[in-house]
Amino acid sequence: MAIQLIVGLGNPGPQYADTRHNAGAWLVESLAKQAGVNFSEQKKFYGLHARVALQGQECHLLLPTTFMNRSGQAIRALAQFYKIPPEAILLVHDELDLPAGTAKIKWDGGHGGHNGLRDTIAHLGTHGFYRLRIGIGHPGQRSEVVDYVLHNPGKLEREQIDLALTKALMALPDLVKGDEQKAMRILHG
Repeated sequence: MAIQLIVGLGNPGPQYADTRHNAGAWLVESLAKQAGVNFSEQKKFYGLHARVALQGQECHLLLPTTFMNRSGQAIRALAQFYKIPPEAILLVHDELDLPAGTAKIKWDGGHGGHNGLRDTIAHLGTHGFYRLRIGIGHPGQRSEVVDYVLHNPGKLEREQIDLALTKALMALPDLVKGDEQKAMRILHG
């Protein structure tokens, strides 16, 4: 199924803009910039909303302005309003279990401790949606995770993440039109 909604997970506010936890938002912001569209604040969607055309298909972009652990509220509000089924949603989020510089597409699955995914699953009532996982690496100790995701990556690490974002942007048009295999070859090749 073609993707109709791309959501970039992150926390709102300038203090979080460059933190690892906002890697999903970085990609969606880059996509909007590349397409030459601007976001507008939509209180009814609890976020910033824009529309882009990818491969001739209109696609909604959403940056929730709720905090990460309440992302599902924004996603459900927009999806219900535009009657977008969960299987036509792509969530872009940071992923501790992938090294920086890696991006992977995944269908379905659990939340793996990610609060944005946990809340989205709860609000949509299903695990059945696409995820574009942007690797940020792991600090090594579970007790350090919260501090790690809420801090900015170092220069080299940010360059690695930016490379993964560039590759992901190249794969997005194929994923949006429903060619998951081609998108995966671009990303995982």
